[in-house]
Amino acid sequence: MYESNVGGTRNILEAARKAGAERVVYTSTVGCIGFVKDGLGDETTPVTLADMTGHYKRSKWLAEQAALDAARAGLPVVIVNPTAPVGAHDVKPTPTGRTILDFLRGRMPAYVDTGLNIVDAADAAEGHWLACEHGRPGERYILGSENLTLKQIFELLSSITGLPAPRIRLPWFVAFAAAAADTLRAEITGSPPRAPLDAVRMARKKMWVTHAKAGRELGYSPAPAETALRRAVEWFQAHGYC
Repeated sequence: MYESNVGGTRNILEAARKAGAERVVYTSTVGCIGFVKDGLGDETTPVTLADMTGHYKRSKWLAEQAALDAARAGLPVVIVNPTAPVGAHDVKPTPTGRTILDFLRGRMPAYVDTGLNIVDAADAAEGHWLACEHGRPGERYILGSENLTLKQIFELLSSITGLPAPRIRLPWFVAFAAAAADTLRAEITGSPPRAPLDAVRMARKKMWVTHAKAGRELGYSPAPAETALRRAVEWFQAHGYC
């Protein structure tokens, strides 16, 4: 993961420098943004490597630092930090897409008290283009849309599909114990965990942010979260996922 995310980023940035690239847009993650308890994080919220939970976030944070170093050295790098993208064409699917699929398949009996910023994948893609056209080198831009609790996300999915939303709120320590057991099962069987331990650790914080800077400087204007969730549901249903 570090070789790909950190070493690979450095290699591409160096290749771009040698090629004389006019602009580089580096895709980071909202996980590299600092979060504020009972508030909204933004591009200036203090955050360090010690705040990163798990190897994915640590490797992405180190890669983002490599991009910032390259910008300080003169490479025209603009950094974007997408939040939780959902929508059409989630082939794999992503972890957020799996949550939607579990809801559609009736496999989501409970929820934890956490929060995400949901953005339509199409809006996140457009945000990359806007960053390429209008972003300032060395700057970070959050590409998000709407901050919602997990309970609110399920309620929106319920209104879209007519399926019942889970009503049981699972205590965090119960979710953690279940994720630990699931991770052990995955290590034994070689199959991916349904509830990764790092994801449950991150769920202790509401990952809520503001995309105001991208709105001001890039002209970024995303659709509401309901639009993204509806497109995800329709795409999954149309392509036989549920």
